[in-house]
Amino acid sequence: MNLTKQFKEKVREAILEKRENYGGSDADFSKSLGINSAIYSRLKKGETDKIMSDTVWITIGRELQVKVFEDNWKVARTAVYDEIEDNLSFCKELSRSMVLVDDCGIGKSFCTKHIIKKMKNTFYVDCSQAKSKQLFIRLLAKTVGIDNQGKYYDVLANLKYYITTLEKPLIVIDEAGDLEYSAFVELKGIWNGTDGVCGWYMIGADGLRAKIQKGISGKKVGFAEIFSRFSDEFIKLVPNGKEDRQAYYSDLIGTVAIANMKDQSKIKPLIKKCLDKETTLRYLETLIKMGA
Repeated sequence: MNLTKQFKEKVREAILEKRENYGGSDADFSKSLGINSAIYSRLKKGETDKIMSDTVWITIGRELQVKVFEDNWKVARTAVYDEIEDNLSFCKELSRSMVLVDDCGIGKSFCTKHIIKKMKNTFYVDCSQAKSKQLFIRLLAKTVGIDNQGKYYDVLANLKYYITTLEKPLIVIDEAGDLEYSAFVELKGIWNGTDGVCGWYMIGADGLRAKIQKGISGKKVGFAEIFSRFSDEFIKLVPNGKEDRQAYYSDLIGTVAIANMKDQSKIKPLIKKCLDKETTLRYLETLIKMGA
């Protein structure tokens, strides 16, 4: 493995950018990256040579979404982007909790990741990478910047306490439908321990809705309580009516296409092609990059 100096510099810049929106100490921030404070100090000074293994560089680069090669894909301010931005700001400023459940492929995760890059003390956890209780809690602990090693219940207690020391923290739980039952129930305990001082935003697709509704109807411990704590409502952005839904998708696809296509004459046929196939923004991106 031979990483280029340019890649390491991109990762270093992403680290420093992320630090600007982290309210804890340099030592805690270093823990969130999985490195020690001495290494972070050297990074701040501009060093990149022989301070971390290639594996650590790659891990941090992946977590901070550093692109090795720029693909020139532009972020479009779609209706989805605007509504998620409003939701996140509401949850953060008022320490409230919401759950967004909507169609796959409309840009929920993409928009959320882009928005929170500029939000202080905002943390993102992809539950598809940490489905069990142990993995979820330890990943969340690392993400906010505390030691995630040691006894599980010590990590959990420290996590709940540390969140309360931050200024208006917001935690985004993406792909929440992937969480195992025990992890889902543990989430209720963390919410209780941070009530009134931390905002929460849960994101998922139909699987998350089905899991919560099934848990509630089956009177499974924890599900009704969790749903109550997340405002007793599923936030949905795409309208249900056929005509309204098609109009929403037409606007969504068109907005993204306008931002990413030079030949504007191709946009209407492209929108029609996507609507006819009932496809998502991922398909649109593929068509555009193929030169459709």
